Amino acid sequence: MNTAANSRPTVCFGALAYRPDGAGVSTYQRELLAQLPALLPGAELSALVQADAASSLPSTVSAVSRPVAAGARRAWHGVAPLRGFDVFHGLDVDLPLVGPRATVATVHDLSVFDVPWAFSRYRARGEQLLVRTSLTRADLLIAVSEFTAERIADKFGRAAVVVPLAPADWARVPEASEVDRVRAGYDLPPRFILQVGTVEPRKQVGMLAEVARALDIPLVLAGAGSTGPQAPATAIGLGYVDAADLPALYAAATVVAYCSEYEGFGLPPVEAMACGGAVVASAVGALPQVCGDGAVLVARANVESWTAAVRPLLHDTVGNAALRERGLAAASKLSWRATAEATVGAYRGAGLIP
Repeated sequence: MNTAANSRPTVCFGALAYRPDGAGVSTYQRELLAQLPALLPGAELSALVQADAASSLPSTVSAVSRPVAAGARRAWHGVAPLRGFDVFHGLDVDLPLVGPRATVATVHDLSVFDVPWAFSRYRARGEQLLVRTSLTRADLLIAVSEFTAERIADKFGRAAVVVPLAPADWARVPEASEVDRVRAGYDLPPRFILQVGTVEPRKQVGMLAEVARALDIPLVLAGAGSTGPQAPATAIGLGYVDAADLPALYAAATVVAYCSEYEGFGLPPVEAMACGGAVVASAVGALPQVCGDGAVLVARANVESWTAAVRPLLHDTVGNAALRERGLAAASKLSWRATAEATVGAYRGAGLIP
């Protein structure tokens, strides 16, 4: 695409998951939109967002508002025709069916194809159609990891530019007083295994609860569903935890577990590493690439393997501290500035902006 005739190219970002304090994909959308204006000073920037998030966008990014919605209705808002933009970058795959002159799609994972059992049948089929349509139509694909890029090539025969994510801006080593405050506020046990994230089948919290029982140490869960019926009865559920408390929670944990069966990137373990947590994670998907030697990686998804990986960290204080230092070093190599610079570089490499 040639935008030379337009001295101020118009770029719109699909950011319907954008939330000021959201996690996961919302973190990506929030942090990237905070960085891009400085790197695209000659462009007019807009973001397609839900109406309740419009006021929290950066001042240099105009809002294209849609009603607050969920499920199929929100998906329609992401693909509905949208005209008047030179480039549309879907920050979570979805692209308008018609309108923009060129399109970019960020692909976080292909979980709806690789682990469809983790979704309802209706949702899996709908999202498969959405992802397939976007990945075959987009002028440029951005993958958040080498693993996701490889899956795109295998499944769709297309190349993607790899642009890694980074820890959220709140992810930093807390002061000792913060750790004491969070310990008291949540009535945490002296030693515990922690897993943060939505309780869902692919996070294997049931198996992790068996590991905790085998090691005679409490399991603490934080996030959606952690106090619900799908959470193990033996676990301590904290429910939703404010982002301001997460650094101290990660640092307070004896071990931070990320017992997932599939990840296209894996922001929670990276954020835990950035907070000084001692992370043990599944050696699946992108996690070995993303965590490197900053986490203990478990190759097999069974109680015996996880128990063997976690046990030394409960008793070897020197080894536990060394893992925390390696995690900090690995997480420090990632930044949202670098993510934004690589994103703009991908636009220019594809000829989408001057």
